[in-house]
Amino acid sequence: MLICTFGAMFRPPQIAIEAYNYELPNDRIAFTPTDDRAGSKLLVWDQAIIAESHYANIAEYLPNNAQLFFNNSKVIAARLLFEKPSQENNASIIEIFCLEPAKQFTPVVLAMQAKQCVEWYCLVGGAKKWKEAFLYKELQFGDKKIIFKAQKIKQEEGQFLIRFLWDDNSISFSEILHIIGKIPLPPYIQRAANQEDVDRYQTTYAIEEGSVAAPTAGLHFSKEVFKSLAEKNIASNFITLHVGAGTFMPVKSDTIDEHIMHAEFIEVHKDEIVRIIEIKNSKTPKPIVSVGTTTLRTLESLYWLGVKKYKELKGADFLKKAELGEALSLGQWEAYELDEFEVSVEVAFNTLLKWMEYNQTEKLFAKTQLMVTPGYHFKICDALVTNFHQPKSTLLLIIAAIVKEQWKEIYQHALDNEYRFLSYGDGSLFWINKMH
Repeated sequence: MLICTFGAMFRPPQIAIEAYNYELPNDRIAFTPTDDRAGSKLLVWDQAIIAESHYANIAEYLPNNAQLFFNNSKVIAARLLFEKPSQENNASIIEIFCLEPAKQFTPVVLAMQAKQCVEWYCLVGGAKKWKEAFLYKELQFGDKKIIFKAQKIKQEEGQFLIRFLWDDNSISFSEILHIIGKIPLPPYIQRAANQEDVDRYQTTYAIEEGSVAAPTAGLHFSKEVFKSLAEKNIASNFITLHVGAGTFMPVKSDTIDEHIMHAEFIEVHKDEIVRIIEIKNSKTPKPIVSVGTTTLRTLESLYWLGVKKYKELKGADFLKKAELGEALSLGQWEAYELDEFEVSVEVAFNTLLKWMEYNQTEKLFAKTQLMVTPGYHFKICDALVTNFHQPKSTLLLIIAAIVKEQWKEIYQHALDNEYRFLSYGDGSLFWINKMH
C-alpha cells in the first residue's frame, strides 16, 4: 500500500517491505564471474518479456539513436587488515573497511589524493580487541619504508571515524590502498578476493576512484560490446556515483519509510549536463538508457537537484555570495516533495549550469540519498540495464517502480530458467518510457 501526499502534508511512501521478498536459493547466486564479461544472460522487458539473449548481443535490442550512460566510478581496495600481536604472541587481525571520507576530505577525490593524513568513516572488525592508541603497519614503497598508522577518533551509529597517518608527504592515500588494500567483495561471497576478482569486480571503463562496491550492471560490458554499440552509432556517456556499502543492504525495517538510505557522492562534468539537455531537446527521440541503478539514481538526482535549486532561487537574485561553495545535496524523499513543481528538464539542468558557472567549477559535486520506490515519476531515464537483486532491497524497489507488480513474474521466470543472481550474475534490460 502506498500513501503519498505532497506539500506540507507530505508523508514518505509507506510500503511494506515484506511485499518485496522472494526465496533466493543459494544455487541461483553467482559467487564467481562468467568466463567472459559479455557471456551473462540478458532478459529484455518491454511491458512483457520480449526476448532472452546475452549481453554480447545487447546492441540488437537498442535503437541506433539510444544514449547509454555508465557509472565510471572505480572500486577502491577498501579493506585494510592490521595484524595485532596478542599477549599469547598469537597474531590477531583487525579489519578496517573504509566507507566514506569525513566531510573535510570530500569530494572523494580529495581523500584519495590526501598526503600524510586522511579521515574516513569505517566499519571495524575486531574493534573490541583494539585497545591501543594506534595500529601500525610497515609498508615498502620502492627502496623506502614508511609507517602507516590508524587511530580511532570516535564512534557514531556503528561506524568509527578513523584517522590514517603516514610519514611520507610524497605518497597519496590512493597509493597506500593499492599496496595494502583488499577488494571488498559483497558480504554474501564468503571467500577471499583473488586475482580474478581484482579484474572482474571492476568495470572496463572505471576511472574515478571512490566506490566500495561495484556498479555491477557495467561488469558485463566488454570492449567487444562497446565496439558493437559504436558500430550501431549508439552513444556511450559517463558520469560518476561512488557506490557506498549501504546501497546493496536489505531493508530491515517493516516499511520503507523507516529505512535510512545511505547518502552517496556524485560527480558529473558540465559537458554531460549540457549533453542531457541536448538529448532531451532533440527533435528525434533519443532514449536515455541507464546502465545500472547507480547511474539511474545519479541521472534522476541531477534533475531534482536542479529543481531544488530553482525553487530556492526563483523570484530572487540568482547569484548570492552565500551560495559560493555551498554543497548540493538531495534528501531521501525530497524528489517526491518537489514533484509538485512543474519544472522542465532544460530549466532544471540550466539551473545547475548557472550554479556551476557562479561557483567557477567544471564538475558538479553533490550527495544524494534519492530512494526510488513504486510511485516514483521518472524524469530522465527511459530504460535501465541491471542485474537481478536481493530480496527486500532498495534496488528491487527500483525494479518495481518500473514494472510494478510484474517484478514477481519476471524474477520467478529468471529463477525457473536458471538465471544467475546478484553482482556477478545475469541481468535485464527494462524499458521505462516507450520512446523507442
